[in-house]
Amino acid sequence: MNISQDAAERLLAWFRENGRHELPWRQDRTPYRVWVSEIMLQQTQVKTVLAYFSRFLSAFPDVCALAEAEEETVLRQWEGLGYYRRARQMHAAAKKIAEERNGAFPETFEEILTLPGVGRYTAGAVLSFAFEKRFPILEANTQRLFARLNGLEIPVSTGPAQKILWGTAEDWISERVSDASPCALNTALMDLGSLVCTPQDPKCAECPLARECEALRMDRTVEIPVSGKKMLYENREEAAVLIFRRRMDGKREFLLLRYVEGEWWAGLWDFPRTQIHSEDARKELADFVWKTTGLKVQAEEELRTFRHAVTRYRIRLRTFCAAEFLKDAENVILERTPAGGEIRWVCEEELETFPLCSTGRKIAELL
Repeated sequence: MNISQDAAERLLAWFRENGRHELPWRQDRTPYRVWVSEIMLQQTQVKTVLAYFSRFLSAFPDVCALAEAEEETVLRQWEGLGYYRRARQMHAAAKKIAEERNGAFPETFEEILTLPGVGRYTAGAVLSFAFEKRFPILEANTQRLFARLNGLEIPVSTGPAQKILWGTAEDWISERVSDASPCALNTALMDLGSLVCTPQDPKCAECPLARECEALRMDRTVEIPVSGKKMLYENREEAAVLIFRRRMDGKREFLLLRYVEGEWWAGLWDFPRTQIHSEDARKELADFVWKTTGLKVQAEEELRTFRHAVTRYRIRLRTFCAAEFLKDAENVILERTPAGGEIRWVCEEELETFPLCSTGRKIAELL
């Protein structure tokens, strides 16, 4: 599409009046703060990230503080944001920056791309927002906006569509269009996509770029952007069990298992949990615990059922409580450990500090 200087001026005028200038990561645009915010915002809504960003920065105020932290501490601060691989990759990237650059954030596109978990969009966002360099960015909001402006009638995830969309992103920040900062232009485009060019019921009457919009001209703002195939969900039955023992001082300790690399929630902890394939969830759960830990338990009282989704699975998770171990804590010995995994008895009071998966946290709240 051809972008005029007048269109850029209208966009920036709208942004000055309506942009989300109050967002905390826009107050002090250091490379570290921009990077943290962009990783958090991947596949996560702004309103959700708002509750975590300041807390995370308080715990890890700079890249070296993040690098020096234990992974469990990082995951605990991340808990609730989901997609925990992001946190582990961010931790690995912080270590790389601390070790190779003495904590100084890289300033070139090629160097930033070498960081774990960083792709073209995130690298461009850091360079644009923190360093005021002319790098395009394409994320969910600008992708939708550019698809409508171009009247793009092919799925946005395809190679040809991505080429057009990235080309549009580059055109918008070119000096030919505007001498305004790339940070202002990119941020304005993101906010316009988020606040006006919304997925449903776009506010076309309020859009400063309405006269440039091909989808509006064709009366196809509902159909555009064109998505790919919809995900087909599969139902899945699971069960978890609370296993505890009583310490000499009367306090309870609960059995937790840590997920390993390649599993959902890798690096996080959970109560013993397994997929159920039959009508007898209690027996399957007891068999799983025996094979995994060497403990013979009986799932007795059923506590609560949780429903949630992970990738393509819609999961029904039933939770049970096992009979209490009456032996002293020192005498209840785990006879085996999952391959590559870890098992630990954790005092009830310490559960709050443990990085649990989201449903594990909900189970802990039943105590």
